[in-house]
Amino acid sequence: MESSFAILAEPNRRAILGLLAQAELSVGELERQLQMSQPSVSKHLRVLREAGFVEPRVEAQRRVYRLRHEPLMEVDAWLAQFRRFWAPHLDALERHLDRMAEGPASSKLTPKHVPSHAPRRAPKRVTKKGRSR
Repeated sequence: MESSFAILAEPNRRAILGLLAQAELSVGELERQLQMSQPSVSKHLRVLREAGFVEPRVEAQRRVYRLRHEPLMEVDAWLAQFRRFWAPHLDALERHLDRMAEGPASSKLTPKHVPSHAPRRAPKRVTKKGRSR
């Protein structure tokens, strides 16, 4: 059996999981939304089903698939050890976006290496001979 990461590495499977995270869908609905053939969607659903990421239920003449959260919790648990590397950056981004949302006065950021009172120079003009004035 493939590892969870090998299964999630395939972009079409991630797309299927993303759609199923929003709602239960039939194979036909997945085909239409992903613009993939029925055999291709079925192949990816089989891999996801065998790994425990999705489960089908029969509804009249069709199978409706839903997401199972347990395998994703295992992936989340493994990723937890790495959150300390990106959490501070996400917190800083959140603070920056909050300042931007507060209004233009708080979102004006002056680069640290250029004092706000520094004069601006006009760009040098280059003559026809390639010399600057």
